[in-house]
Amino acid sequence: QVQLVESGGGLVQAGGSLKLSCAASGNIFIFNGMGWFRQATGKQRELVASISRGGSTDYVDSVKGRFTISRDNAKNTVYLQMSRLNAEDTAVYYCAARPPLINEYRIWGQGTQVTVSS
Repeated sequence: QVQLVESGGGLVQAGGSLKLSCAASGNIFIFNGMGWFRQATGKQRELVASISRGGSTDYVDSVKGRFTISRDNAKNTVYLQMSRLNAEDTAVYYCAARPPLINEYRIWGQGTQVTVSS
């Protein structure tokens, strides 16, 4: 099974930027879609951004205009460029993938912490 490994998290000041990477151990083109989720302390995990096999993207309203999801099939990597970060963006960010013929995110990375200081 393909494994996902996130990187790029860290501590950033409010208004700053970070770029998360999700490296897959195999070919990501097989997946119906990939997404970035986040879970803040005491809150439910939410889907922040998603990208389809064809490259269509979708975002939760709270990050529209600030976050950009992209994929590099040649590198088997998905990115999340985050800008104008604020304290509400503090969370553990997870990369996930939807396997073929399955309309659910079934493959998950271990997560990377993003902390925004105000």
